[in-house]
Amino acid sequence: MAKGKDVRGTVILECTNCVRNGLNKELRGLSRYITQKNRHNTPSRLELIKFCPYCYKHTIHGEIKK
Repeated sequence: MAKGKDVRGTVILECTNCVRNGLNKELRGLSRYITQKNRHNTPSRLELIKFCPYCYKHTIHGEIKK
């Protein structure tokens, strides 16, 4: 039998500190991570603490739309 909807979806996490400060895009980049989440267990947006190589510290990375 085939599954109906895919329960585990791919999400993109983006550094909230870099976005909030509006860093210069030519000089510095924007930290993004790709991960998966279970949509039934976590219906709200995902936020994880990950390392940002542009801020040189651990910051909150929030889920963004594709």
